Amino acid sequence: MKHVRTEDGPRLVVQAWLGSRVLLALVLVWTLWSTGTAWRSAAGNWDVAHFLRIARDGYAATNEAAFFPGLPLLLRAAGAVGLDMTAAGIIVSVIGSAFAAWALWRLGGPRVGVVAATLWLFAPTAVFTVVPYTESLFSAFAFWAWVRAREGRWAFAAILAAGACSVRVSGVFLLVALGVMALTGAYEGDKRWVQRLKALAWLLVPAAVPAAYATYLRITKGSWLAWYSAQADGWGRSLTWPWDAFAHTLRAIVPGAYADHPGWAWVFRGEVVSIAVGIVVTIACLVGKRWAEATWVGVQVVAFATSYWYMSVNRAVLLWFPLWLLLGSFATRPGKTRRARIVVTVTWGTISILLLIWWAARFFTGQWAS
Repeated sequence: MKHVRTEDGPRLVVQAWLGSRVLLALVLVWTLWSTGTAWRSAAGNWDVAHFLRIARDGYAATNEAAFFPGLPLLLRAAGAVGLDMTAAGIIVSVIGSAFAAWALWRLGGPRVGVVAATLWLFAPTAVFTVVPYTESLFSAFAFWAWVRAREGRWAFAAILAAGACSVRVSGVFLLVALGVMALTGAYEGDKRWVQRLKALAWLLVPAAVPAAYATYLRITKGSWLAWYSAQADGWGRSLTWPWDAFAHTLRAIVPGAYADHPGWAWVFRGEVVSIAVGIVVTIACLVGKRWAEATWVGVQVVAFATSYWYMSVNRAVLLWFPLWLLLGSFATRPGKTRRARIVVTVTWGTISILLLIWWAARFFTGQWAS
């Protein structure tokens, strides 16, 4: 890691991207061979079915208002030109993962960025970056929006953030974090507050996207809160006191929970670990005075910790680019403990790959995988 040259960064990230995608493809092939499942069924489990149904029929089911329209619209467009929508969703996710990894490399630089992108590509829940889910597409938009905002190119950041807002509700949290960046960033010249206000003004562009979706739901479903109602009624994600949410999750992770589905308890245990990771990352960003990054992760942790129980946090970890950058910095920082930190990073990478295989196998065989 010490000898990573600037010019080697793109090549190493591409190699990691190819290697991780091939590994996930091999798990899929093994699943198809061992179970006799059709590839559309293996890649079309859980939320994929909702995205495909929305693409075909619109928001006919009330609880599907929980899903933002960005990905279904892309799938519908693919179907309109004769493409298989499941295959199109896979292509969108695979390409999105490449752009997200590229952005991580840009955010971290030639050394930190390579490690950050590699660990992200081989993350335990990386299966969600190759199937028709929103993680890859959102990360590509959000990470690049962050790159452009950090460069002070707020018009481009706003356009990219609008794309993120069309894909999932996490775009609202992205706008909050970008707003913090606009207010706390370094500006040159005497008119710093003018520049801050201009940056904030650009965020009105992506803010119009969730506003437009809420208006659509008001017209078609009769409620401004249709998205929240869909989350609460369809997935039990109603606003809950954090101690109650923790208690509900504890009941799902104790030995013997879901005896007929033993893997469920392990996924819920992963959710608890993911919440803990989010808290640690938020604190680390606060200590480092990285206010915008702390906001980006922290508001999501608060949202997940005030739901009925911890759910989908394992997937949300993929969106937390500060986590991957911190891991990259930990692995590449020079000093006396460098070798020990490399050993820790390699050990974690190995465990992560094993978890990736387990998680992908669960998803492809139709078992609940967060």
